[in-house]
Amino acid sequence: MSENKLSRGVIIEFDFTAIDGANILFNVAKERLAAEGVDLTFKLEALHLIGGNYQGGLTELFAKLEKEADCSQIARDINEAFNAEVSKHLAAAVTPELKSFIKKVVEKDVKVVLATRGDIEALKPALEEFDAEKVIPYQEKSMTYGNGKWDVWRRALSANALADILTVGITGSGNGVKAVLVAGMPAIAVVNDHVAYQDFGGADCVVDSITANLADEVARILRVS
Repeated sequence: MSENKLSRGVIIEFDFTAIDGANILFNVAKERLAAEGVDLTFKLEALHLIGGNYQGGLTELFAKLEKEADCSQIARDINEAFNAEVSKHLAAAVTPELKSFIKKVVEKDVKVVLATRGDIEALKPALEEFDAEKVIPYQEKSMTYGNGKWDVWRRALSANALADILTVGITGSGNGVKAVLVAGMPAIAVVNDHVAYQDFGGADCVVDSITANLADEVARILRVS
């Protein structure tokens, strides 16, 4: 009886690594909260919103500021605005450097999943040169403020027939690293100034951007030549 070969993979949290999603989200949230009389600052965001729960974080923030608001509606508004704004950047984020990374990873028989909350139809044209079975745009529809929680990563694994221990998660924050690890995966972190204060402990490596050379780190982690 033949044994099914488990696929090795990389899941890229596209909105917060290839795209500057942290600042996009902050600006979207700042604009929406201004309509409620709240001046969102980096400190307020860090204290109340990075836990992953839009509505819960907003409820906590408004309670702290002693203001009343429909936090569930505000959460939906921010989520929709973020997804729409990210969609505008998807195709342009598939840069020559990112393409070189993808090519090197695929050559090692590793599947690449590009996970976004934006419209994957906007992303697909930028990936036409790749084998659709090996380079996959994937839409994550959860309402998580900032980087995905552990369940987001588990869904991405399941939807793309990947095994946790054979898949690297590339995430855009220290909190994202923790989520990837809880999901049972090794993690690579792409750091930016917006999240540089967070703890990146547990990541196999921390980089400033996704480059072709990062494919070598993926190969090392997954033990492929």
